Amino acid sequence: MRKYVIALSFLALMSTLSFAQKVDFELYTLGNGMDVILHQDNTAPVVITAVMYHVGAKDEQPDRTGMAHFFEHLLFEGTQNIERGEWFKIVSSNGGSNNANTTDDRTYYYEIFPSNNVELGLWMESERLLHPIINQVGVDTQNEVVKEEKRLRVDNQPYGSILAEIKKLIFKKHPYKGTTIGEMEHLDAATLDEFKAFNKKFYSPNNAALVVAGDIDIAEVKKMIDKYFGPIPRGEELVRTKIEEDPITETIKGTAYDANIQIPAMIAAYRTPGQKERDSYVLNMISSYLSGGKSSVLYKN
Repeated sequence: MRKYVIALSFLALMSTLSFAQKVDFELYTLGNGMDVILHQDNTAPVVITAVMYHVGAKDEQPDRTGMAHFFEHLLFEGTQNIERGEWFKIVSSNGGSNNANTTDDRTYYYEIFPSNNVELGLWMESERLLHPIINQVGVDTQNEVVKEEKRLRVDNQPYGSILAEIKKLIFKKHPYKGTTIGEMEHLDAATLDEFKAFNKKFYSPNNAALVVAGDIDIAEVKKMIDKYFGPIPRGEELVRTKIEEDPITETIKGTAYDANIQIPAMIAAYRTPGQKERDSYVLNMISSYLSGGKSSVLYKN
């Protein structure tokens, strides 16, 4: 049965590759170093404007875990031209939705609007990059918001600490051994000056990629991008230190305790290739086939 399942999974992979939809896009770089990706899709009158910054939990200091995620929250506090508390009102009153998220590797912000509001989305993201208001009021407010998120999703969630325990076991050198949400004492210790320094270091056009996709006129959108993002000055070049883990040569076993659970769990985790590697996509395909939803092989078995 095992050989049969593996054969089917690779057959499914090959079928997916054979019939994969081609997505046409245009990629170019502004003079300030910002990468731009444009994709036109006129099937629905909506558009997404999104900016991804190459900064995440891996870029934090060991005694300031959670900084990247905390900073993501801060950038909804307002800008020189968007008053505090108005960001979400502007989005919703113009028929849109928006959000952001942070991972180990990047921080991502987006707005989805009716396509006639594409310029509004571009202006808002340029405001976030060029004119953010970073002050003590925002730090104090978001400190409580982030800590409550940690309590809800991690501290008081059954099995909520599993990922943190696994990462500590399989990463010894690499900053992946930390968590995106961070530690409470680190969140409390972070100062206003540290957040301002974080912004200056990582939030620059040459450390970001802008994506505009949907029902757009590419020529017109290019003009808008030049207008709102072109004048933003280039930031200092980042010097990144490459940290490599030693190979795992034997099974690592660990035990963790969680006061929120009544039933023990056994977890098997693997350190897999990075997302730039082809094997990463192969593993994702196999995982989806075996355990992705109620139609998956393992679920039905």
